[in-house]
Amino acid sequence: MKNAALSHFNIDHVDGLSLPGRVMIYDSTLRDGEQMPGVAFSLDEKVEIAEMLSGIGVRQIEAGFPAVSEGERKAVRKIANLKTGSEILALARTCKKDIDAALDCDVDMLMLFTASSDLHLEHKLRRSREELKEDIARALDYAREHGLKFSFSTEDSTRTEIDFLIELSRLAEGLGACRIGLADTTGCILPAPLGKLVRELRKEVGAEISVHLHNDFGLALANTLTALDNGASAVATTVNGIGERAGNVPFEQLVMALEQFCNVDTGIDTTGLIKLCTRVSEISGVPLSPNRPWVGENIFKHESGIHVASILSNPFTYECVLPEVVGGKRSFILGKHSGTVSLKHRLGQMGVELGDEDIKRILLQVKHMARSEKHITDEMLVDIIESVRSRNEP
Repeated sequence: MKNAALSHFNIDHVDGLSLPGRVMIYDSTLRDGEQMPGVAFSLDEKVEIAEMLSGIGVRQIEAGFPAVSEGERKAVRKIANLKTGSEILALARTCKKDIDAALDCDVDMLMLFTASSDLHLEHKLRRSREELKEDIARALDYAREHGLKFSFSTEDSTRTEIDFLIELSRLAEGLGACRIGLADTTGCILPAPLGKLVRELRKEVGAEISVHLHNDFGLALANTLTALDNGASAVATTVNGIGERAGNVPFEQLVMALEQFCNVDTGIDTTGLIKLCTRVSEISGVPLSPNRPWVGENIFKHESGIHVASILSNPFTYECVLPEVVGGKRSFILGKHSGTVSLKHRLGQMGVELGDEDIKRILLQVKHMARSEKHITDEMLVDIIESVRSRNEP
């Protein structure tokens, strides 16, 4: 096996999965992530995030939507000209105006999209199905004539009639689309139906299949793994899962699930995840919850005495992945759930030697104080130690 840490998982849980050997992650933090209300990246911030993404191995970066504004075009053009080694992608609707805006940015790949569900056709595009197909054909022909590498995605794919979805996908592939994308635009599909949808599409098109999944029901990661198990091989993500409404597939969670649990190569240096996620949190103004998988401050922090004693014997008893894998560090916290082993360990780190009776007294005071203080700082512990020692003096 590629990853030694996998020996600490139950391999039976992933046995039989048909996951691709390598998954293409194209990160959309700079585009879909910025569509989160209240998030707005400056040019310098976009460049910094792009360089961090490239620096840990992200092979494709969706830099923006050039048709939105001149400022957006400037940012996409700047990122495309960084020559970081990552392919730079730009989003465009299936219309000449959007394609021209992307052409002006010198990106590596154009992501063409259009809504496809009857709901969107009637209430947003106000187009018939035949008119939509004509629009798609014109746009893809125009992109191809200009020598652009492009993908094609349907918006609201999971609420589109399957036969029409297949018809549009085959049309796009025939016109040169290198990748066919499915979007769960409102995050309203379960893993099993999505798996079936991907399987059906896989039978009909030879191009790579990608998924862009939202997290409205908290199913984005589960849906992604199911899509990959059924024939998809590319996934849109955002760092920390930021994005409109409930956000997108979290980049760091997908990477860890694939690399550590499923033994699938993403090309990502996972030791940079905490640094990346923390910085994006700072720039976006969207705080990380303490219990956020892999990058929250509590993930490798332990208080329970039973847990600490076991971890000191073998970390994998209560950690399925070592903190170093994501660029983190383990810490033990003294609080109301702490035990003798935890206290002795911390005292040893502080270079303090005490007898068993004193340790018992200190532990009692730690537990008592923790009722109001939540956890005990080193300064508090020093005060407790001094008070116990003073009692011992004649």
